[in-house]
Amino acid sequence: MPYLYQDSKPRPPALPGAARATHSSGKAFEELKQECLRGGVLFEDPDFPACDSSLFFSEKPPVPFIWKRPGFWQHNEWLDVVIDDRLPTFKDRLVFLHSAEHNEFWSALLEKAYAKLNGSYEALKGGSTIEAMEDFTGGIGEMYEVKKAPDNFYEILEKALKRCSMVGCSIDTSSAAESEAKTRFGLIKGHAYSVTGIDEVSYRGRQVQLIRIRNPWGEVEWNGPWSDNSPEWRSVSLSEQRRLSQAALDDGEFWMKFEDFQVHFDKVEICNLTPDALDDSAAHKWEVTIHQGSWVRGSTAGGCRNFLETFWTNPQIKLHLTEKDDGQDDCTFIAALMQKDRRKLKKVGAEMLTIGYSIYESPGRDGHLGKDFFRYHPSKARSKTYINLREVSNRFKLPPGDYILVPTTFEPHQEADFCLRIFSEKKAITDPQENEEEKQFRALFEQISGKVSAKPLWVLARCRKMGDTSAPTQDYQTSGNGKLEFSEFKVFWEKMKKWIVVYYVCADKNGDRSVYKLLTFPLCMCLWEGYQLNNYLLQLIVFRYSDEQFQIEFDDFLNCLIRLENASREYLLPLEFLALWKKKMFHFQLSLSMLHNI
Repeated sequence: MPYLYQDSKPRPPALPGAARATHSSGKAFEELKQECLRGGVLFEDPDFPACDSSLFFSEKPPVPFIWKRPGFWQHNEWLDVVIDDRLPTFKDRLVFLHSAEHNEFWSALLEKAYAKLNGSYEALKGGSTIEAMEDFTGGIGEMYEVKKAPDNFYEILEKALKRCSMVGCSIDTSSAAESEAKTRFGLIKGHAYSVTGIDEVSYRGRQVQLIRIRNPWGEVEWNGPWSDNSPEWRSVSLSEQRRLSQAALDDGEFWMKFEDFQVHFDKVEICNLTPDALDDSAAHKWEVTIHQGSWVRGSTAGGCRNFLETFWTNPQIKLHLTEKDDGQDDCTFIAALMQKDRRKLKKVGAEMLTIGYSIYESPGRDGHLGKDFFRYHPSKARSKTYINLREVSNRFKLPPGDYILVPTTFEPHQEADFCLRIFSEKKAITDPQENEEEKQFRALFEQISGKVSAKPLWVLARCRKMGDTSAPTQDYQTSGNGKLEFSEFKVFWEKMKKWIVVYYVCADKNGDRSVYKLLTFPLCMCLWEGYQLNNYLLQLIVFRYSDEQFQIEFDDFLNCLIRLENASREYLLPLEFLALWKKKMFHFQLSLSMLHNI
């Protein structure tokens, strides 16, 4: 999959009401619904059809599923996902998520929409609670190991609940046999509990920290100190009990001492909600800043600090912390780095990359920091570890000041799109950093064109044949407005510089510019990530771009490379293309199809 540089300037948080339609028709739910009503037909989703490919991408179904009809936010944008109501069944029973009541289907339909968003049901395998919480709320996730939690963990949970965050907790299991096993204290191992309250109570002249937990089963509760019928409550006034909504009911909800909670529970997951997901009456809200960006091989994919020679080329985000927390000397913020679309790309062999980030104190000057800065300056903070999860998030407390956050993959030259979100207690300002070359390049771009159309830039670059009305730079146009934005032109310009080198290195001292030599020269092949052209496709290129002596001019050479690259992207993703070539299955039919775009 091609990764284009994305401008990482801050963007406002997306709103649920402005959800982007994801259906191939471009129509949202209401439009599609009205069409079906007018036609008197039930909706059949052509984007996610009722067939095996929507179930699995790497294997065949273990049994013959029958699709029957019963009688959502991702990467900082809300998505309107339209599905039909056909669900996979076996022997008249739902195969995947289902309710205890056989005539209740909302959970299965919600799961189908989530599967469609990720490409298949199989793509949902190996997910986590926090990932689902983020996708369904637009929030930002944190995960804590209770035994290693920071000293102010009680305060963190207290503030999270005041902000209406979703908080879950669980007890680890050492084997599958322990799953859902009940301890002697009435707690269930491997079970997903929710945290519903945290407070202090006056008990025998001292303050005791309590936490309220809920078992979603609606029964089976903690039976230790401060449980529903424990003697501790007899020493608490009735007014305090009413304030804490304490009642001895077998409803699955119970209080326990915070110290006991730290002993018996192992993990806590917090999903901090964005301001748009909260009621206007909510007293405590996070300040949110979002950046979209990309790691692009040869440009912005520098890898972690272990790779000093390339680390400095990673995107750099300047973070201004100006306001201290209330009653504190530091500024609290959560930095969450998410790699995008990796589940959807599983079917073409993509895996989760190992990602993380480092935070440095800014030297007080603008611009992209170079290699020497990172050689001599240690980081002030960083993600706890580099790990192959969809998102890495950590909470930090730093003094007010200016900092540089560097998001990276662990290994250099790995490509992906990413989303960086900053949740701060007080307003934080972030800016992407540019090096001197980028500043000069942007100034040149704006001086020449501002936001120009693709065609004049192609003329500017002298990469267009006289009389050829096509404009190959449009192949780098992704915003859909008929113009090349700065980020799009930057990608094109970087590639064109490489192609210029290839052209003049391949051409010998006598000026031999044989099309065969240029397109099969090893240096040229490096640009193709291992792609090769079969004889038939090479003949088509010779026919279109060379002269009578089979020589190819510079502008035609660039024109040809851009068209070839674009055609390979359109008809086959790189991994698929390479796999087919290795199997010698690059067929005549594909060549004919590509010819229309070359």
